[in-house]
Amino acid sequence: MPLTAADQRRVDEAEAEAEAAGSTKLLVRSPDDTEKLGSLTVMCLILNRVIGSGIYVTPANVLRATNSVGISLLLWTIGAIFGFCGLLVWLELGLSIPKFQPEDEGAASIDGDSSLKNVPRNGGEKNYLEYIYKDPRFRTTCMYGVIFIVLGNLTGNAIAMGQYIMRAAGAPDSPQAVRGIAVAALTGACFIHGFWRHGGIVLNNVLAIIKVATLMAIIVIGFAAAGGADLGNGPVGKASVKMNFDTNKSFVRPSDDAGNYARSIVYIVYSYHGYDQPFYVLSEVSRPKKRFAKATIATMVLICILYILANIAYLCTVPKDLVLSNGLDMATVFFGHVFGNETAPRVVSGIIAFSIFGNIIVMTFTAARVKQEIAKEGILPFSLFFARSTTTPYAWVKQRVWPSRSKILEQSPATALFLHWFFAVILAAATSSISTSIAYLVLVLLYSYTVVGIVGFFVAVGVLYLRYSKRREWTDNLGFKPWGGPTAAIIYSCTCAFMIVGVFITPGEDSPFSYKTTGVRHYVVPVIGLGMLLLGYAYYLVFAKLIPRWRKEVLVVEREPIIVRQGGRQDGEWVQILEVVEFWWAARQSGKES
Repeated sequence: MPLTAADQRRVDEAEAEAEAAGSTKLLVRSPDDTEKLGSLTVMCLILNRVIGSGIYVTPANVLRATNSVGISLLLWTIGAIFGFCGLLVWLELGLSIPKFQPEDEGAASIDGDSSLKNVPRNGGEKNYLEYIYKDPRFRTTCMYGVIFIVLGNLTGNAIAMGQYIMRAAGAPDSPQAVRGIAVAALTGACFIHGFWRHGGIVLNNVLAIIKVATLMAIIVIGFAAAGGADLGNGPVGKASVKMNFDTNKSFVRPSDDAGNYARSIVYIVYSYHGYDQPFYVLSEVSRPKKRFAKATIATMVLICILYILANIAYLCTVPKDLVLSNGLDMATVFFGHVFGNETAPRVVSGIIAFSIFGNIIVMTFTAARVKQEIAKEGILPFSLFFARSTTTPYAWVKQRVWPSRSKILEQSPATALFLHWFFAVILAAATSSISTSIAYLVLVLLYSYTVVGIVGFFVAVGVLYLRYSKRREWTDNLGFKPWGGPTAAIIYSCTCAFMIVGVFITPGEDSPFSYKTTGVRHYVVPVIGLGMLLLGYAYYLVFAKLIPRWRKEVLVVEREPIIVRQGGRQDGEWVQILEVVEFWWAARQSGKES
């Protein structure tokens, strides 16, 4: 990145300090301009995370739970609104905070002053929660950090991938084989991103494009069948359309089980979740103030349209009674009913497994950056170890084979990737005592309840707090002003609140989510989710209260970002080119709490 003489001098001084003998400072570089993520990659991060097992598996469970085609489609529409509102909330925060005082802009000013500049930083909601819920120090970071480090992975999806690979191969489900494939997928994703950052990004983009094409193919097949096309099993579509979309039948005799609706919404919300992925790597995005909002909004609009059309396409082909009479996922029933042979369901199992691997690829890339940011706060054992970035093996080999003049080589958070992998494998082992099908449902529900529901609730309520406590001080300095003002935050927070409370409702015995079906009591997952929140608070008490009292010292954390204009231009966006991180324990001042 071209730098002014003053900016280059600051970078050189930071490098010299970090590299000095005996220095305890850690220098973490941001990617160079040539390595920044463009609009296509930003879109593919969302596409690859959102389009996974959910749109293939969840529609059948929702239909069984609601017993109504009309209500099922209505819930998917509500999910689309939730996903879009979530994106607007994240855009309002992501393009407005954190704020810094650039060195060449004058003396430091108080927090909230309009002279402070928003500079994109990795971490997503970690940054937003820390900005909103500042005091006491370390509390928010510990509570969020425990939840995200332990549960911020896709172990459930990896287990589902193992199941679908076994089905595609025509082999019987073996719990050991399924979990072995799951661990291999998690390991492979971490290895790819640790070995070659750019290669992982390219793979993510390719997988995303293929997944969109696959969904579009399902939509075309469904509507063709609805029009009377014979694709191997006769003109099955016309009868299904007549049965499923008869206005006199679509809403007849729906389920009256509130627990079914609560859990249906949770799984639908999970299926739409993924809009937050590019926010986790925002400091690695090129020109986010100019392009980011447009790219993310366009992507979510595309996803909402594809998901609604895919659900309609399924129901244009598959009679409701056929879905209710078996326990298969919607995509398998769809392909089997349309093509009328045993090969089609195996092919779709391969497609679903492929799609799930895309989920794992993108989440590994983004979540590792969040865990690196958590480590930079000094709250983990060996924090500096997990906070560092290292040159990728690919870049190291390339530099020796084809030397370049640039002294800045491609880097990845290899140690944070290891941390991500470790807890993902721990979750796979922790659920080994239950069947793989139930493990998938439990882990997906746990992720949805904590990372989406609990965290999302505090983020959305925080936006409302900023709007009504700081008022114009906040709204006048927004980097992105969502349509409808606080409407998106109100809808999002209310939906999250419903998820948090609603899953405690006991499903009926005939529910696909009942204890009779799953073997897991309805309250187990939400209790664990709330327990993670309490565990985070207990971690905070030990880390920020007990340990400092025992040591009679306080932890001092310094994170010094080097902020420059992108490209060295006067009109360039403010970006973080590198960061110097340092921790040390200092003697407590008498009478002061840590």
